[in-house]
Amino acid sequence: MNKTYLKLSLDLDFVLIAITASLKDYMLCHKVNTSLNFNFEKVEDHEVYFNIDEDPLPFSKYYFYVEQGEIEYYILNNRNAEGFLIPEMNKVDFFMIIHQYIDKEDLNFIINGLNKLPDIQVAAQIDPRKLKSRENLIM
Repeated sequence: MNKTYLKLSLDLDFVLIAITASLKDYMLCHKVNTSLNFNFEKVEDHEVYFNIDEDPLPFSKYYFYVEQGEIEYYILNNRNAEGFLIPEMNKVDFFMIIHQYIDKEDLNFIINGLNKLPDIQVAAQIDPRKLKSRENLIM
C-alpha cells in the first residue's frame, strides 16, 4: 500500500518588527497612532493553543488597515499572565506584523519612527523564518 504524505508550509510572507517597550499595549498603540499617524484599534485577541487539551492563551491584538496598497498592520502583545507568544523572544514585549508588500523606505520610516519614541527601548526587524515558534504568529 502506498503512503501519501501531506507537507504543510506556513505562510510567512509578512514583515515582523520586534518592539521592546515598558508600556501597556493600549498606550503603545496610542503613541504609535499619534506619532506615526496610524489608527490601530483593539480587535479580538489572538488565541494560541500550546497544548491540545488546554484552553488557548489569549494575546491582545490591535489592527490597522490601509486601503491604498491593501496593507494590514497588527500589533500583538508577546506576553500574557501565563506565558509568551514567542517564548524564545522573552525580552520582546510586542510584535508588529505587516501583511502585503511594503517598500524599504516605508519600512525604515516605521522602524525609525518607533525607535524615536522615548518609551520604546528598541524596535528591529526580525526574520520570522528563524523563529522556533513562528506558527504562533499566523493569523
